[in-house]
Amino acid sequence: MMSSDGSESPAEVVLGFLEDAEPWRLRSPQFPSKVGGKPAWLSRRGLPSLAELECERCRLPMAFLLQVYAPISSQDWSFHRSLLLFCCKTPECYTPNDSSCVKVFRSQLSRRNEFYPYDPPPEDEPLSDPESEERVLPVSGVKLCWVCGCPGNKACSRCHTVTYCGKHHQMLHWKHTHKKECGSQEVSLVTTSPFLFPESELVTEPEEEGKGEDTKDEGEEEGSSTQRDVDCPSLAETLAETDLEEMAMCETEDIKVFQRFKKKIAPEPHQVVRYSRGGSPLWVSSQHIPSDQDIPPCTCGAKRTFEFQVMPQLLNSLRVDSTGASIDWGTVTIYTCSASCNRDDQYSPEFIWKQDFSSDQHAPITHS
Repeated sequence: MMSSDGSESPAEVVLGFLEDAEPWRLRSPQFPSKVGGKPAWLSRRGLPSLAELECERCRLPMAFLLQVYAPISSQDWSFHRSLLLFCCKTPECYTPNDSSCVKVFRSQLSRRNEFYPYDPPPEDEPLSDPESEERVLPVSGVKLCWVCGCPGNKACSRCHTVTYCGKHHQMLHWKHTHKKECGSQEVSLVTTSPFLFPESELVTEPEEEGKGEDTKDEGEEEGSSTQRDVDCPSLAETLAETDLEEMAMCETEDIKVFQRFKKKIAPEPHQVVRYSRGGSPLWVSSQHIPSDQDIPPCTCGAKRTFEFQVMPQLLNSLRVDSTGASIDWGTVTIYTCSASCNRDDQYSPEFIWKQDFSSDQHAPITHS
C-alpha cells in the first residue's frame, strides 16, 4: 500500500518491487498493488468505457499493466483509492516521447460503501471463489471480458457462457482455446489469456535517505548553470559555432541527468515503481521534461501533481524488452488531481507523461 496523508511535508519516496503471491491476495477485496493479470477493479460501477481503454494510435484494446493502491487518509471519500495503468501491446505504437499508447484511471471509495465491508478482511483468509469476480463483478453485475478482464457484454453466440470486450478478443480466445471448448460440458483448465502480462504483487518499502544521492560530477563547478550557459552564448561566436556549442551543452546536460538517474537507482536496481505523491520524478534524460503548462489541470479545476512513475526495469521483468520494435519507455510518470476530487464512483482519467531514453543512452536494466 502506498498512502498519503495530504500534508505539505517533503514527499517521501516509496519503492515498488515485484514479488510472487497467491492469486487470491491480488483480487479486489484485498485492495492490492500489483502488476499484470486482470485489473482488480476497486469501484464496481463507472468502469472505463471500451473507447477509453483503446490505444489512441492503433485503436486496439489495451492491456492492464499495473495498479497502485494509494489511499489518502485525510479525505473520507478516498479512504480506498487505486490508480490503474493500461498500455498497448503493439510495439509499433511506442514512438519516442509519445504517451498516447498508455492510460491511467483513478478510482476511490469512502470507507462505508456498497462493495466492501467496513473492516478489511483478514490477510490470511482466502476468498471462497477467487475466480468468480473475473467473470462478473459482484453487486454491480458488470460482465467482464474473458481475455482482458475489462467490461465486456459481447457473449459467445454459440455457448453464451463467456463474454468479451469486442471482436478482437473474442477471436484471440477462439484461436487460443475456445474453439475446442465451446459447448463442452468440461470445465476449461486454462483460466488466463496469453494477452495478459505475468501477474505479481507490488510490494513496497521506503527509499533510504541518502542512498544514491547525487554527487558532483567531474568538472562540474558549484553554482554553475548549464542552462544559463546554453541560453547566453558568446556574442563573438558565429551562428554556426553557437549552434554547435548549444548542441554540445545539451548533450553534456543529458549525460549528467542520465548519470544521476543511474546513481539514484543503483542501490535498489530491481525497483519497478517510484511513488512520491507531490514529489518529483526521477528523469532519465534532460530532454522532454514537462513544464507546468504541459500538465493539464483536472476537470474539477485543481492542479495535477506528480504521484508515481514506472521504471524501465519493469520491461525486463515482464520480458517485453527486446531489440527492434518492442514495448518501450525510459520512464512513465503519472500526474493526478491534487484534490483527488470525488467523482461518484466514476473512474477518472488522469495524466501520463512518457519520457524515453535519448538515442545514445542505454537503459540500466538488471536481469532477474
